[in-house]
Amino acid sequence: MSKSGQEHGSAAPYCAPPDPELRAPAVPMGPLSCDCHAHICGPVAAYAYADERIYTPPDALPPAYLELRQTLGVARAVLVQPSVYGTDNTVMLEALREMAAAGLQCRGVAVVDATVTEAELEAMHEAGVRGLRFNLVDLADPGKGPPLEAIRASCERIAPRGWHAEFLIHVDDYPDFDARFGDFPTDIVIGHMGYLRPGQDATSDGFAGMLRLAASGRCWVKLTAPYRISAGDLPYAEAGAFARAVVAAAPGRVVWGTDWPHVMVSKPMPNDADLCDLLFQWVPNPAARRRILVDNPAALYDF
Repeated sequence: MSKSGQEHGSAAPYCAPPDPELRAPAVPMGPLSCDCHAHICGPVAAYAYADERIYTPPDALPPAYLELRQTLGVARAVLVQPSVYGTDNTVMLEALREMAAAGLQCRGVAVVDATVTEAELEAMHEAGVRGLRFNLVDLADPGKGPPLEAIRASCERIAPRGWHAEFLIHVDDYPDFDARFGDFPTDIVIGHMGYLRPGQDATSDGFAGMLRLAASGRCWVKLTAPYRISAGDLPYAEAGAFARAVVAAAPGRVVWGTDWPHVMVSKPMPNDADLCDLLFQWVPNPAARRRILVDNPAALYDF
């Protein structure tokens, strides 16, 4: 593919690039630590973005991510298919190969539709994919997200491979969250601590339902993107309250990620070292932090 979606006339706004300053966090991340949520985008000159996207990211390429993870001290990574590519996982899959060739242990989370073949799923598994992502919120037309029954059908297909279903949803839209999602055929993973809308707190019915399902062992929660669920700037006080509640409720079902390159951030762009330092503030106990950074990702992503 040689033309970008922007060249096709999409009005999707451009995103600010990540902070270019590379510095280590105040406390080392530790051996075998895992960034469980990063995106690779571009190069825009070679790979088309979907016309129906809602943002246009800057190039965020494997060499830049590899340099970042080395500076942060991250040993493993999970690349999540960004919405700007729809169901074309080419960039993510090529990045998995490039990362592996550079010596980084890496897994992927893909986006597919109902037409995906068993052979394609098997090829993705061999490449390192261990889950499917379902975006129910960041869409040009939110009404066009996949219905839950279609998602369940996809999960039936991936369950024998041990994959999970990752959701980008606002859990406050689902006050009966644990009842609605508790009988899925796979484990589910919730991004951005539930992606609550501003004004919500840890007493939200949907957030409480997510915590109950996580405590039951069927749901995993990502400590990612605190800037997306906080009204203020760093240190994102509301996100800290959510993070502590998640860790207290289900310490064995929590993972962490950078959300690099931080697309659609309307606040001042955070430095990734500062985001690492937030984890140390939220989870000061080293053993609990190791569980989040090493043990839980190893179980969820089959490292």
